[in-house]
Parts: sequence; structure tokens; C-alpha cells
Amino acid sequence: MPDAWNSIQSVFNFRFILQYQDQFVLGIANTIIAAGISLLASFALGFVIALMKISSRRSLVYTANSYIQVIRSTPLLLQIYIVYFGLPAAFPILGGVPEIALGTIALTVHTAAYMAEIIRSGILSVPRGQREGAIAVGMTTWQQYRYVILPQGIVNTIPALLGQTAILIKDTSLLSLITVFDIVSAGMLLNSDLVRPNEGFLSVAFIFFVFYLAMVGISKVVERRLAGRGWRTSV
Repeated sequence: MPDAWNSIQSVFNFRFILQYQDQFVLGIANTIIAAGISLLASFALGFVIALMKISSRRSLVYTANSYIQVIRSTPLLLQIYIVYFGLPAAFPILGGVPEIALGTIALTVHTAAYMAEIIRSGILSVPRGQREGAIAVGMTTWQQYRYVILPQGIVNTIPALLGQTAILIKDTSLLSLITVFDIVSAGMLLNSDLVRPNEGFLSVAFIFFVFYLAMVGISKVVERRLAGRGWRTSV
């Protein structure tokens, strides 16, 4: 039995992870900060792009479609490099901006394209009769969106939004390539110092898995509560 335990420890020893717990805590904190800010900012930007895409003005529709197509057709890593190297080069005043801020901008720009499509689908999922009823009672376009379309449309998008949030959290792993100290960086540091890849990278995988389970749990709770209130999610 001792030999078996020693064999296990030779492959994976939790003690090495504990030695780097401060680094993992810092990496988790930076991951949450980048993902949290990007989530809020990309939702706001995506909302604007979604409204542009369903607008009656062709110029706005063309601009929104172009943005979405460019972002969705290019790799996220390339977008991160463009923001990280391109923005400071184009605007020298940004030379002192922290790497995590530039990385968050790149994540926001990328995620907003997907948020826009989710929000647009939610808005269009509202039955036409609801809109016609709002018009019949004399609501303005702003009132239609505020009181009828958006409340139902946003609710319909919640499952998809939570799914996109889970993807966003995983996307933060690319920020380590522009020297942002995130979860992946903590695992890489452990491996480079101690040459223990199992402890370094399996611990990173476990942390991301915990994040994923949390998002799945939140999604199920939200869907149950919405179902209990009579809401139907359709996206």
C-alpha cells in the first residue's frame, strides 16, 4: 500500500499545488476580473449592435453585420494580439495600460459579436402579437422596447447568455499569452519551477471545470425559477 501511495504521489502530489496557492488565488482573481468586466461590457456593446442589426436603417444594419462577420471569422488570439500590440502603437498614450486591461478589451470586442446575435434572437422571439398590442394601446417605440419587448426578449436569452459566459471564462486562458497572470499562468509557473506538469496543468483544468459546473448550476436554477413564474425560454 505505501508503495502504491508513493507511486501516486510521484505522478500527482497535491503538496506542490499548496506551495503555489497564492499564485493560483491571484490567477483566479485576475480571471474573474477579466471575465466579469468583459461580460458586462460585451453585453452592453452587443445590445447596441443587436439594435443596429434589427434597425430599419440599412447603414446601421450593414455596420452591425460587418462587425459580427469580421469578429466571428477571425481567431480570438489574433484579435488579442491586434489589441495588445496595435492599440499602444496607434495611440502611444495607451503604452502604460496594464496587460489585463488590453486583454479585457479584446475579450469584450470578441464576445460582443456573439452577444449581439443572442440578444437579437431574444428580441425577435417576442410574439408579433405582443408588439401589435403595444402599438394598439398607443405606446411609442421606446415604450414598446422598455415595457414589452426587452423584458420578454432578455428573459428568453438567459440560457444562451449563461452558455456564452462559460465560453468567455474559458477564453480568458488566452490572456496568459500577453503576460496577464491568470489561472493558466499559475499552472505554467508551477511547472517551470518544479517541472511538475501534472500538478500544474491538471489543477488548472480542475479550476476551469469548477467554473463550468458553477455556470451549469446557475443556468439550471435560473431556468427552474423562470419556469415556475410561467416564463418560457426559447433561445
